[in-house]
Amino acid sequence: MSGKTAADLLITDAMLATMGPESGPRRGARMRELGLLRGDVAIRDGVILEAGHEIAPGYRAELTWPARGRLVTPGLVDPHTHAVFAGTREDEFEMRNSGVPYAEIANRGGGIRRSVAQVRSAAPGEILARTRVSLRRMLAHGTTTVEVKSGYGLSLADEVKLLEAARALGDEGPVEVVTTFLGAHEVPPEYEADRAGYVNLVCGQMIPEVARRGLARWCDVFCEKGVFEIDDSRRILEAAKAAGLDVRLHAEEFATIGGAQLAADVGAASADHLMAIDDAGIEALKRAGTVAVLLPGTTFFLGLPKYAPARRLIEAGVPVALATDFNPGSCYTESLQIIFTIAATQLKMTAAEILTACTVNAAHSLRIGDRVGRIAAGMQADLVLWDADDPRQLPYHFGVNQAALVIKKGEMYQSPR
Repeated sequence: MSGKTAADLLITDAMLATMGPESGPRRGARMRELGLLRGDVAIRDGVILEAGHEIAPGYRAELTWPARGRLVTPGLVDPHTHAVFAGTREDEFEMRNSGVPYAEIANRGGGIRRSVAQVRSAAPGEILARTRVSLRRMLAHGTTTVEVKSGYGLSLADEVKLLEAARALGDEGPVEVVTTFLGAHEVPPEYEADRAGYVNLVCGQMIPEVARRGLARWCDVFCEKGVFEIDDSRRILEAAKAAGLDVRLHAEEFATIGGAQLAADVGAASADHLMAIDDAGIEALKRAGTVAVLLPGTTFFLGLPKYAPARRLIEAGVPVALATDFNPGSCYTESLQIIFTIAATQLKMTAAEILTACTVNAAHSLRIGDRVGRIAAGMQADLVLWDADDPRQLPYHFGVNQAALVIKKGEMYQSPR
């Protein structure tokens, strides 16, 4: 045993999807390069010491876990969720499926404004308890890092309540939480006749307070026709940047209004949704290096026919990521695994592109790709051991949890069976 390097955990004989040694988001054909190799991973103090072929003999480990040829990937990164809320809307789901238009549901007091009312009446402890359960489900399905947006408070006090809950749960772990301020998710009822006044509130009070208290790294805007259009969205994002927040953007979900171009113009890390993106928007994202975060689960859950043009984006050289968009209204799932299958069948993405989109590219959309999203020395030890020996099995075998073992910062969490 002398001369061997000490490790806390040694995973042996795995089919490793390392995602390659290079940093940076993957584009085009490189999204299909997984850096597959049969080998081992050595972990100490929550960090990968080494990963490669037959490295195990050089280590003495407190615990050795034989993978027996099964697939090991980086922990999944979910870069777009609305996971902090206070109530569900299953009745609206059934109404939509019965043919009631979303606009009519909203006019009856449903939609985002219903979630706002639920949050405003909820105690912080209720929100914490509900969100904790959701984060544990995410972890069980392989998600080790998640972006969480506010946006169901739409007042300073209630947006702070949501962001404090998200931050507290991130501190509690084990799932790592990246927080985003989304005060510009909708115009609240009390400002229905004064949209400009609400934009003033977001820019003049909410953003400075969120930034002062360090409650969020990011600011997002629902840039959409009839919600926050280009001028208001630009103003909010510029105010966020001036306050020291990084920016991302809901863009071109239902209408082509120039949201993708705006994301590129302001240096947004990501432009999300993009079902209605046009060629000019694709070119703008490519030039800016903005990651396109696609949310096919939302299109699926809403029963809509038009999905984001993943193939056009990939072939144009735009880095593509995938996310759940977990929220109580338009996509109620914590599992990126079901998104794998929807991305394969509806976006026509390959299994390798999907895995890239949910690891290294998702990490870079949150600007944390220097420490998560790959299996390499010095990276955080976030890993998933799958009940699979081929990446193509991940989108193929759907409706079940294929994550057998999830590792976050070197700690092991077995998925329930």
